[in-house]
Amino acid sequence: MRKRALMSVSDKTGLAPFASELADLGYEIVSTGGTLRTLLDAGIPAVQVADITGFPEILDGRVKTLHPYIHGGLLAKQDDENHMAQLNEGGIEPFQLVCVNLYPFKETLQQSEATSDEMIEQIDIGGPAMLRASAKNFASLTVVVDPADYDQVLEHLKNSPADLETRKRLAAKVFSHTAHYDAMIAGYFNDQIGNAFPETLTVTYEKSSTLRYGENPHQAAAFYQTPIAPENSLARANQLNGKALSYNNIQDADAALAMLREYEVPAAVAVKHMNPCGIGCGDDLNEAFEKAYNSDPVSIFGGIVAVNREVTADLADQLSKIFLEIVIAPQFTDEALAILTQKKNIRLLELPMTEHEEREHLLKSVTGGLLVQDADQQPFSRDDAVCVTDRQPTEAEWEDLMFAWKAVKHVKSNAIVLAKDGQTIGIGAGQMNRVGAAKIALEQAEEKAEGAVMGSDAFFPMPDTVETAAAAGITAIIQPGGSKRDQDSIDACNTHDIAMIHTGMRHFKH
Repeated sequence: MRKRALMSVSDKTGLAPFASELADLGYEIVSTGGTLRTLLDAGIPAVQVADITGFPEILDGRVKTLHPYIHGGLLAKQDDENHMAQLNEGGIEPFQLVCVNLYPFKETLQQSEATSDEMIEQIDIGGPAMLRASAKNFASLTVVVDPADYDQVLEHLKNSPADLETRKRLAAKVFSHTAHYDAMIAGYFNDQIGNAFPETLTVTYEKSSTLRYGENPHQAAAFYQTPIAPENSLARANQLNGKALSYNNIQDADAALAMLREYEVPAAVAVKHMNPCGIGCGDDLNEAFEKAYNSDPVSIFGGIVAVNREVTADLADQLSKIFLEIVIAPQFTDEALAILTQKKNIRLLELPMTEHEEREHLLKSVTGGLLVQDADQQPFSRDDAVCVTDRQPTEAEWEDLMFAWKAVKHVKSNAIVLAKDGQTIGIGAGQMNRVGAAKIALEQAEEKAEGAVMGSDAFFPMPDTVETAAAAGITAIIQPGGSKRDQDSIDACNTHDIAMIHTGMRHFKH
């Protein structure tokens, strides 16, 4: 029985050398369309699929390989006498190797000008059918979907037919590949019809890197990115220096970027364990960083700093004096890089911050399931706020209230943020009761709390937080409102001449 290979690829990387080696190993190559032309142009003998099926391509190439002479040769168990007898009766020859990859649906999806008709034509039908049939029958043949595997497959074939474990590994890769492909198509159609929460949800990601370990050293981990990651996402960042990012680095860096996107003016954020330890805004980046650093000069040690303007030598000199895991910026000057790269382990990440592509959904795994929700990115402006107290905030208080509201959104609940003059001065994160979070923030702020404002991620169930704030000198509060006892907190604010704003929007973060 002669050896046969079926080849039909969209990605022709390494195709000609691979096919040439197969031909030298005695394989008859059967091929289609552009793949056939590439092989013949390279001087590699190949047979057209239509010559095997006796039926021409039809419907503008939509039907080429969907034929028993092809799929019978893919699906027959070659160690099964009954299957082989049926092939002989039908005049069908089996294949020993299949090399197929699919129409470039993802690449077309990335083209903003791609029309619906163009997207439809990039949905491969024959390719997945051949791949799945071959992968199902891995016990009888070798299937290759990734050009990166060509050399390894050849090494196996030169010695003997590829061993069963290799064929099984390649088959697993095929099923992952076709599932990924179909998930992108399903996602495209659900986006087209506005179906955010379909009855069955299939999400797909591409492996970006294997990590040294996960949250802790005994946990294995990897980083996956979406098929079309936004330009301003961590997945697309350009790393200029330092060790590979760790699991915790990635979580913290992503949190830092989310905080930074809240601010249009020059801003700097310092992050530890996905909470801000300091946020500052200023007329220039040096001022913004100074505010972020002075917010909590202790907790910033070993943390992450992200800024939304170019890092210059002046700022780099300040950053170099602190032990930092990561610095993220839209750009670094050459002078800044020369200073910061003197520390070989500091990770320097560069990514654009002018385009704010927002996340559509957040996914969280739970035992036995997955929670999916819209990302917390509902726009909010001063026009949406309601003052519920006798005293209105001053203009300076309004600015700090809006600053605090943007910051508290990114603090683990229960969360309290104190702010003054475009700077966080106290952050209470992750407490089981709200007044406890307020006490932590006020303890951190110390005397700076006098004349500052307070932001709370959720309503006050009772007036104790207001009373605690008043005793420390807080002059204005922003919070969602919505408690059955809102009036108690409003009355307490009026008693202490504190202005209180209700946003009507909660920002729980777990």
